Amino acid sequence: MTRRVWIFDLDDTLHNASAHIFPVMNRAMTQYIQDHLQLDEPAACALRQHYWQVYGATLKGLMRHHGVNPHHFLAETHAFLTDEMVHTTKQLRQLLQQLPGRKCVFTNAPRHYALRVLQVLGIEDCFSLVFSVESSGFHAKPSVRGFQLLLRQLKCRAADCTLFEDSLPALMTAKRLGMRTVWISRKLRKPNFVQYRLAHMLALTHSGLKKGPLYIPAAGE
Repeated sequence: MTRRVWIFDLDDTLHNASAHIFPVMNRAMTQYIQDHLQLDEPAACALRQHYWQVYGATLKGLMRHHGVNPHHFLAETHAFLTDEMVHTTKQLRQLLQQLPGRKCVFTNAPRHYALRVLQVLGIEDCFSLVFSVESSGFHAKPSVRGFQLLLRQLKCRAADCTLFEDSLPALMTAKRLGMRTVWISRKLRKPNFVQYRLAHMLALTHSGLKKGPLYIPAAGE
């Protein structure tokens, strides 16, 4: 029997990044664009949001259209993190340990940031792989290429994988490749490429998603 591979996004999936981290990160990215592209704040903010909407990641647009060094960008825009900014949940570690099969993190964040967040959450040893934006060759989600590189690293089929993710474009890519998709969101309506929705990760305990290594019930089943 093939064992399930559980793939987790990091920010706003395994922890609440919107509360304290994302506001600071967004300001840091806007400031970076202001400084390096000589734009005023409104123009820099608009460009950052535009690239995020088009590519799923601000960095990809900056690399493609402005030749920005990705390592420098990531270092400058993720240097703000403090332990106090990370919302921890004690039950999360126990939940992850109870899942059968391999577990990995797939994030558009840089590796140093991802490892620090996982350490603060107390779950870094729960994962056999942390696949950061550097690991994907800067083919950030929702890029198909990034997913393909992840599958190659894991040495498994997309059909063996379940992705937990707050980003709908990333879930759409995962579904097209054949992964099972779980949307972490409090929104009640879900698109048809999402097979299951959880309000937060701890809801996994009572969801039925852990029943069987390969089967995930659709909503209403």
